Amino acid sequence: MTAYYRPLVQTDAARPSEALPLAGGWGWFTHVEVLRRDASPRITSTEVLPPDVRDRLCAARAPLAGLTLTDTPRLMGIVNVTPDSFSDGGQFLAAEAAIAHGRQLRSEGADILDIGGESTRPGAVEVSEADEIARTAPVIAALAAESSVPVSIDTRKAAVAARALAEGAAIINDVSAMGFDPEMAATIARAAVPVCLMHAQGLPDTMQRDPRYGDALLDVYDALEAAISRAEAAGIPRTRILADPGIGFGKTTAHNLDLLRGLSLFHGLGCALLIGVSRKRFIGEIGAAPEAADRVHGSIAVALAAVAQGAQIIRVHDVAATRQALSLHRAVTGPRETRQGADP
Repeated sequence: MTAYYRPLVQTDAARPSEALPLAGGWGWFTHVEVLRRDASPRITSTEVLPPDVRDRLCAARAPLAGLTLTDTPRLMGIVNVTPDSFSDGGQFLAAEAAIAHGRQLRSEGADILDIGGESTRPGAVEVSEADEIARTAPVIAALAAESSVPVSIDTRKAAVAARALAEGAAIINDVSAMGFDPEMAATIARAAVPVCLMHAQGLPDTMQRDPRYGDALLDVYDALEAAISRAEAAGIPRTRILADPGIGFGKTTAHNLDLLRGLSLFHGLGCALLIGVSRKRFIGEIGAAPEAADRVHGSIAVALAAVAQGAQIIRVHDVAATRQALSLHRAVTGPRETRQGADP
């Protein structure tokens, strides 16, 4: 039976000499949790790691759209050009409002702007390619032309992705992991741009109807590994792939918590990790916040937990608040400053 290796990540400045780097970034580990479907988990030293697994866990992640991913977490600011997104649907449907919002998020410290023209909230219905392009293309064109901050297009459709790339988008964020549109993989391969492959169980209109897993953590890992293999076969190298476990997409609160507790397992995919938890329903359920706009504090708490497990990109609505929290988190958990009077 297949063994899975989850690094037990630490970020303390006091780092043992034998510690291994996590994805070349701010985390490190000396032990792993070995997971199997037919046995109880066990904790052991990194000496048990097969060489290929060790390489995937430790290798520094390549820069993405000009952004380094080893020195600091990156924030992806959400710009929903939709009438029905779960948190801010309708607020930025007009192109002028969406462009202004993107500029605001950029000024607050967004490293990437993620533009979406189709809601993928639970129960959402499909939007036509024409409508999705009409919503997103002018926003991408404006934001990409005026700044070096990369723009990504949040879409499942190859035609929408191709138009976004023509307007200046630098990243494709596909919540279907290129499973919705058979032309998506070829479109991305030809453009030689990064892609985020997200796991989702089912389509948005049905995905929250009694989602089930044998083991949520391992099942999602296997599904993402298979999606990455398909992308490689289509000519997309692993160095240009982001992996996203898809919190809230065909998952119950219990499934989401399983994935977040075990998040460091996904570094074994050999890709940078993108995590999107901002304002999601499970945060409201646990934090007693029925309204999405009231889930900022809970969203930040989960974002910091993800960063502590080495997640390189966090997708958020509330950039300013999350940037402040990250700055303090890094100040406390990052390398020590040289003490006054001490040897350098």
